[in-house]
Amino acid sequence: MQFDARTAKLLQPGQHFTISDCQGLRLEVSTKGRTWTYRYKSPVDQRMRQVKIGGWPEMSPARAEVEWEKLRDARAAGRDPAVERRAAREDERAVVEAARVATARRFSVRSLWAMYFEGHVERNRKKKGADETRRTLDKVLDEHPDFAGLDPAKVSRAIAFDLLQAYIDTPVQAARIRMELGAAWEYGHDAGRLDPEVPNWWRQIMKGKLRSKGHVREGERIGTGKRVLSAEEIGELILWLPNFSRMVEDVVTLYLWTCARGSEILEMEVHEITSEKDGWWWTIPRSKTKNAWRDGSTDLRVPLVGRALAIVQRRVQAVEAGYLFASAGGSGHVEQKTVSSMVWARQPYSMSKPEYKRARLPVTHWSVHDLRRTGRTQLTALGCDQDVAEAVIGHMPSGIEGVYNRHRYDAERRRWLKALSDHYENLAGRSFD
Repeated sequence: MQFDARTAKLLQPGQHFTISDCQGLRLEVSTKGRTWTYRYKSPVDQRMRQVKIGGWPEMSPARAEVEWEKLRDARAAGRDPAVERRAAREDERAVVEAARVATARRFSVRSLWAMYFEGHVERNRKKKGADETRRTLDKVLDEHPDFAGLDPAKVSRAIAFDLLQAYIDTPVQAARIRMELGAAWEYGHDAGRLDPEVPNWWRQIMKGKLRSKGHVREGERIGTGKRVLSAEEIGELILWLPNFSRMVEDVVTLYLWTCARGSEILEMEVHEITSEKDGWWWTIPRSKTKNAWRDGSTDLRVPLVGRALAIVQRRVQAVEAGYLFASAGGSGHVEQKTVSSMVWARQPYSMSKPEYKRARLPVTHWSVHDLRRTGRTQLTALGCDQDVAEAVIGHMPSGIEGVYNRHRYDAERRRWLKALSDHYENLAGRSFD
């Protein structure tokens, strides 16, 4: 039959009609649309085959007839159009796959970063730190795809400088990027993937120029000074602590009474608590300490005295096993940022959740990590020897002293944390029962 647009529109899925003057040319209808096809017997193997020509009404009957003639002539010449098309598609896929493989094999900044991350960062850092490093650098490479695809050997001083300049308004982040990329280039040299002559510009540019300008608080930049609470502020804060939730009160108290890091406190587990001849101890596994990557680092022994002991005993009895500050989150324990946010919300200048009425801190402009620094300062004020004070807060001695001085200071830690506990109670103006 001859083509008729009205008839074509009335066809239902599964139906078709042929064009009498064009042998094998058909208009087929499916649920997806109407399609011109050429149906023929293969001159190669005598099998019936069919190839798509185009869709209707996008392709007019006249245009479909022109394309049909090309396919008919190919068949008449002894070729099979369907086989040729299949071969062309396979060739195209092969080209695409070859390009993909070539790209994957080509050594780029992104592949150098991946090699460094998998070979060093994942193996030597805690999961939380490794994940943050991955997030930071992946974001940089995604934001700068041209840089990510460069051959590391072709990264010039100007390219490195321009990349860091893109983050100059956040100097701490820029410094982190500079440090990690510098380490990646060193790893590439060590692994033999970078020629020794390839310069590591990250170790040379902007040295000492990427420094924090300090936080902005209440519209003013407060600088980078480290906050230490005074004796009077400590006493006032201790008396105010019950205004926090029990969880935050416990964490803040443990910061003051143990001088431990926040991550160590919040990852405390029942099996780490022991009662020994000289009292109760919290033994932080080396793997949880900040010094885990250093040769010679050991478990950190923290004597539990005063309020710290009372908190730990109460929580051990409540949970029996696992984390003392358990949470339903992915890590299984309360996160540091949660405690920091709750402390921030109590500062008089905090505008978070203005509809939430809460008591405001009388001691302001401090973060929970400042309490660790405060405890270290108070130990010195009480007359604690520097080596002991550094041992209390979990710092390892450096240089030749770190090599030869293997004393663990357990007795000294207990004596001075007990002195610190008594000092805090005196500042609060009452004895602890």
